[in-house]
Amino acid sequence: MKVQKKTLTKDERAFTGLEAAIVLTAFIVVAAVFSYMVLGAGFFSTEKAKAVVHTGVEQATSSIETAGDVIGVKGTNGNLSDVIFYVALTAGENPIDMTKLSLTYSDAYIYDPDLTMVAEGGALTASGQWNYTWVADKSGDSGDGDNMLESDEQAKVWARVPTGAGGTGANNEVLAYQWFQIEVKPDMGGVLAVKKTVPGALDTFTPLY
Repeated sequence: MKVQKKTLTKDERAFTGLEAAIVLTAFIVVAAVFSYMVLGAGFFSTEKAKAVVHTGVEQATSSIETAGDVIGVKGTNGNLSDVIFYVALTAGENPIDMTKLSLTYSDAYIYDPDLTMVAEGGALTASGQWNYTWVADKSGDSGDGDNMLESDEQAKVWARVPTGAGGTGANNEVLAYQWFQIEVKPDMGGVLAVKKTVPGALDTFTPLY
């Protein structure tokens, strides 16, 4: 007796249109979710890159600039003892808190990383001190009462050179033809460097070039 061998064949007669629609919908949903994740990651990366660039520009560019001349003040020995200059915001920058400024002094002989700030408008009674006062505008207004340097304001910075400046020991004065540098560091933004050379002779107040 001959036994007929059964063959296994794929029968797709039960694969209906509804099942095909379900499979297609699943593919579409998976693709949509994946696309959303990819786009979300792309947007996140773009925003982070934008924030990094913005922060880098803020830190690299100076927030303040000198407004007008840098003035040297003659000390008791006829040499440079104090430096006066005016600061204002650079174009498009945010207000700067004057109480958070720090000043650094350097010359060929010494480096003082942090001059001592006294109260606004307070008298300088020792070497290595500095203060600031608001400059009145044409209407006589000298600021809005806060510590922020804003776009329509100027402040006068008065700094006294520290002990040993210019190699003069306890005299605290910089001799003629010697250079010095004062760096103004705001809490945000680049450093403003004020570098000058003392002229051969000083008046009580002398513009430095």
